[in-house]
Amino acid sequence: MNAMFTSSSSATDNRHGVTPVTTTTTPSFIKITSIFLLSSSLFFLFKHSFDATSTTPTPTTSLQERQLSFFPSTDKVPFAPSLPPPPRKPRFERTGIVDQTGAMTEDFVVGEFDESLIQSVMVNESDYQLENYEQKVIKVDKFRVCDSSTIDIIPCLDNMEANSRSNSSEKVEKYQRNCPQHGKGLDCLVPRPKDYKLQIPWPKSRDEVWYDNIPHTNLVEDKGGQNLISRQGNKYTFSAGRTQFILSANEHLNQISKMVPEIAFGKRTRVALDIGCGVASFGAHLMERNVTTLSIASKDLHNNQIQFALERGVPAMVASLATHRLPYPSEAFDLIHCSSCGINWTRDDGLLLLEINRMLRVGGYFIWIARPVYEHEDNLLDQWRAMEDLTSRMCWELVEKEGYIAIWQKPLNNSCYLSRDSGVQPSLCDADNNPDNIWYVNLEPCITRLADNGYGANVTSWPARLHYPPDRLFSIKMDADKSRKEIYKADSKYWKEIVSGYVNVFHLKDMGMRNVMDMKAGYGGFAAALHDLEVDCWVMNVVPISGPNTLPLIFDRGLIGVMHDWCEPFETYPRTYDLLNAVALFSAEQKRCNITNIMLEMDRILRPGGRAYIRDTISVIYQLQETARAMGWVTFMFDSDEGPYSTWKLMTCEKRL
Repeated sequence: MNAMFTSSSSATDNRHGVTPVTTTTTPSFIKITSIFLLSSSLFFLFKHSFDATSTTPTPTTSLQERQLSFFPSTDKVPFAPSLPPPPRKPRFERTGIVDQTGAMTEDFVVGEFDESLIQSVMVNESDYQLENYEQKVIKVDKFRVCDSSTIDIIPCLDNMEANSRSNSSEKVEKYQRNCPQHGKGLDCLVPRPKDYKLQIPWPKSRDEVWYDNIPHTNLVEDKGGQNLISRQGNKYTFSAGRTQFILSANEHLNQISKMVPEIAFGKRTRVALDIGCGVASFGAHLMERNVTTLSIASKDLHNNQIQFALERGVPAMVASLATHRLPYPSEAFDLIHCSSCGINWTRDDGLLLLEINRMLRVGGYFIWIARPVYEHEDNLLDQWRAMEDLTSRMCWELVEKEGYIAIWQKPLNNSCYLSRDSGVQPSLCDADNNPDNIWYVNLEPCITRLADNGYGANVTSWPARLHYPPDRLFSIKMDADKSRKEIYKADSKYWKEIVSGYVNVFHLKDMGMRNVMDMKAGYGGFAAALHDLEVDCWVMNVVPISGPNTLPLIFDRGLIGVMHDWCEPFETYPRTYDLLNAVALFSAEQKRCNITNIMLEMDRILRPGGRAYIRDTISVIYQLQETARAMGWVTFMFDSDEGPYSTWKLMTCEKRL
């Protein structure tokens, strides 16, 4: 205590300028010095031992943290030196296919692959550099505008040179598909009418459209007396009241449902075909009942009726029942409707009705509304008897006839066909006759056999059928075998994610996109995703002839579509689609087709104000961007989900008014 006091006093004296002189060392000072030296020795000893046992410190641990971990805390946490990091697990433990239950399975078979296809999507390592692709882009001059006579051109139907060479005496056969020869197609931009306006949005467009967008009065003059369409100022209006159905459209549908309740619109009946559709009022009002109706008509029958249907926002396409099969698969439509369609079904031994039979689903219904059904003049009675005789030999059952409507049902199996007397015509088609071989295939005067395995018949009710893998998934010619259901489900998941991005990022729901086309539809996943995400539109699913024929299962899902060769123009009027979706189309078709011609065709069918979403490899996408800009489109380029170094890009295009 005296030493401590002395030290304190010394400090006090020092502050006053007095320096004390110490002449002796006390025992207390020696003890303090010894304790300090011992503590320092122990500290360096433990530190040396710690460094020897720990080869490398954890990178994320600071020096201060290591010191804190050495000294016990107030919580008395025991000292634990750092251990070497555990070995990393491999990123992929195994590979396989995820089955429909979510479990990994290796029970799948991959067929032979086309080396040329692999090479078409591969790029050299140096090609990952963007500038290399930009250097390869061929400069495209700005396209000129076509002559005003092409405003409503459908190139394969308005080919006057080919039509003049036709030797057919039948007028309808003259207007079959006759595309321009190679090098003679459109090389310009189809103009729009002078005062063209952005279309009226759905559902208002169902009842009225702009006159300036279709400045033709032929259909008004022809159908005006039937209370179908009229012009009021700068708009055409479509009647919701009494029409060619005698009753209003909704009363007509109610009568059909009352006559045959099993038709069950929106459940059992999901996909319909309306032949000779007029202005497509039948299909327009069926949409309220969850039925998608494809309306078709010949271009020459009533000019522009399909154009009116598409301007209204109703699924429609120019198509003629003549000498070729229609570009739709077998057993596609749950119901086929013909109201005053002007077709003689019994001519040529029922050749045209046999084509209807090919496309009608097992147990499906054919509805005929015509004068022979409800008028009793001698010549009309003869037509009715001929129709009864033909349908009886085709094993169709007349399930109901009331007023002006007659309804037949197609059989459920082949038993009726096989039990007919020998020599009864029409005969069954040969077993090797493929009813889904439809591109430029002539009609045949035979009855399409029904599949013994029930494929095409075993479809569930809507909406379950949209996602349930159809049986005909296993009849498609493709590489995969056992894994088809898994691939189908993976495709649906992929498109759900992609379309979700379009909805959230591009605000797709706010764009008013009504008429949509998927130019390479695959399984129809894009259309299914749009439905699931409640985008108010309909989709024409196009299956190119260059790939697997997935069209039957698209119809089995309750969607509509068509087969097409993109080396040729599509069967529609100009300015009829709001959104075109093209994924891997150009890289697949570039060896077969001129991709510039495909882009010009896209411009022809896209409405002003419309969009095009193109996903493809960077080996072609920048050339497409050059072509799009030469057409006057505004383009935006986006990285794919794989990031900026992926070999795929998304290009969005706008055709501005």
